[in-house]
Amino acid sequence: ASKSLVVFWFSFDIKREQSALMKERSGPRGAQSHLTKRKNQPRATGANTRFPKNETNKTRRFFMNYESALEYIHAVQWAGHKPGLSRTRTLLAALGDPHKKLRFVHVAGTNGKGSTAAMLASCLQAAGYRVGLYTSPFINRFNERIQVNGEQIPDDALVRLVERVRPAAEAMSDVPTEFEIITALGMLWFAEEKCDIVVLEVGLGGTLDSTNVIDPPECAVITALGMDHVKELGPTIADIAAAKAGIIKPGSPVVSYGGVPEADAVIARVAKEQNAPLTVVDLSRLKVEGGDLDAVTFDFDGLDGVRLPLIGSYQPKNAALAITALRVLRGRGWNIPDSAIRTGLEQVSWPGRFELLRHSPAFLLDGSHNAHGMRATVQSLRDRFPGQKFVFLLSIMADKDVDEMLALLLPLAKRFVTVAAHTPRAMPAETLAEHIRARGGKAEAAADIPAGVARAVELGGEGPVCALGTLYFSGDVRQAFARLTAE
Repeated sequence: ASKSLVVFWFSFDIKREQSALMKERSGPRGAQSHLTKRKNQPRATGANTRFPKNETNKTRRFFMNYESALEYIHAVQWAGHKPGLSRTRTLLAALGDPHKKLRFVHVAGTNGKGSTAAMLASCLQAAGYRVGLYTSPFINRFNERIQVNGEQIPDDALVRLVERVRPAAEAMSDVPTEFEIITALGMLWFAEEKCDIVVLEVGLGGTLDSTNVIDPPECAVITALGMDHVKELGPTIADIAAAKAGIIKPGSPVVSYGGVPEADAVIARVAKEQNAPLTVVDLSRLKVEGGDLDAVTFDFDGLDGVRLPLIGSYQPKNAALAITALRVLRGRGWNIPDSAIRTGLEQVSWPGRFELLRHSPAFLLDGSHNAHGMRATVQSLRDRFPGQKFVFLLSIMADKDVDEMLALLLPLAKRFVTVAAHTPRAMPAETLAEHIRARGGKAEAAADIPAGVARAVELGGEGPVCALGTLYFSGDVRQAFARLTAE
């Protein structure tokens, strides 16, 4: 295990991906889709970006500060383009193929990807490895997306790598998308930092996601599957499973969350076709001992009394998936004792996922953004706050199953305050409030997120408040709540 190992997460079905990648998708600066195009886009010219007159487009050097580097990364048009891995391969080749120096664990799924990735990274770091982590979207700062041993890529390093990537990208006839640029940045940083293992989450799908340029990984991990991104991945759970199974490569072991027979059959078929040993997590060996607002305690397969600080009721199942994957890695020669697994799980941090920002009165921040995830969140709310009603601060993307999500929340709702996250995909706050009122709920729209946070706290009084519906507003909610409680 002397070479580097990279844990990658991603998912896609080829035909569905080709359709998805041809469509426009948008998001806020911190959560923009990678299904974007740079062609014919005016070059970003941040305050400190200078273009020497004696240099051509292909040879010019770029001098940036942090803001102009981010401006370049995000300077994209929301226009369709031909899907595929060719742009990523071309870009990485021009940069010396940094990913070829690394080894990988690749993780796909509908829900639980980020949490499981954080657990894997924490445990591998506790085992003594140098661990990279690549995730999306970020909550507070862009640099969160690229981490090594829990430390975000420094601003100066990000600027330096953007200055290296930019001329290579702009020399391409088929220019890369935003997500492809970010993937290249991550690969460069992880190789430069000589990571032993990088946990990398896919952007969307799998087969044609830019992270799928890697060689067969040490392990592919597929988290819980549910109905999400149906326009891109397909209308059935089998379609979605086929998309996620795109990460399975010849001879590379697969660990699957399981629990959905139709999806499980697809994953088993693809694993057999690829001669990839498949392990499905045995959740019958999981026993949850209890949980409170600080930790949830569980036993799994010989690891007893683990206190997991991620307090969602669903998190022990994600932990069981991570434990199973880590033991598969152990079988391949990685030195990961159970003591490191315990330490890693008990020290893991993953913001914005059933995160308690204040104990009393309780203020929760959760990133559940589809019906499958919302169902798990609702169960967690029932478990942690039995018999209580909530003021919900809610933002939902207009392309989600809003009605099903509301049906899950209404029985627990005292009142709703609606806001619109900073993305064109967000349903307008008043439209969302109208949906709620039409179903018998009490709702009011707020002008912006800080106003929504203040109003939800006011309405909550001494009772619990929960902000949820999308990761895209997590950073704004956190900042607004911090300012409000500091006053």
